[in-house]
Amino acid sequence: MGCVLFVLGQTGAWYQSNLQFFNSWAKSHPIFLSVVLGIPISYLYILASQQIYQALNGNMWPMRLIAFTMGILVFSVLTWIHFNQGITLKTLISLLLAIVIVLIQVFWK
Repeated sequence: MGCVLFVLGQTGAWYQSNLQFFNSWAKSHPIFLSVVLGIPISYLYILASQQIYQALNGNMWPMRLIAFTMGILVFSVLTWIHFNQGITLKTLISLLLAIVIVLIQVFWK
């Protein structure tokens, strides 16, 4: 559940930061976007952190690595969808390594 919440938070943060590059309204209203999206995005991160912290018995490093990896995956997908910036072999290998990082953190006891 924590990973899902991190994905939702990262998705919101991606749109909050990058909507300005393909939406003129968003470019003209950064304060509105920061206020309206900032609170729910922050809340998602807080909930995600709680879930991961509890699931991993209070270990902080795995939580940070999982959040980082979720961010990389969301960034890759949304950048490909909205900016048509494909995934190179170097990026693909990096994404696979990011997935391995999550798997290690979640399943290695």
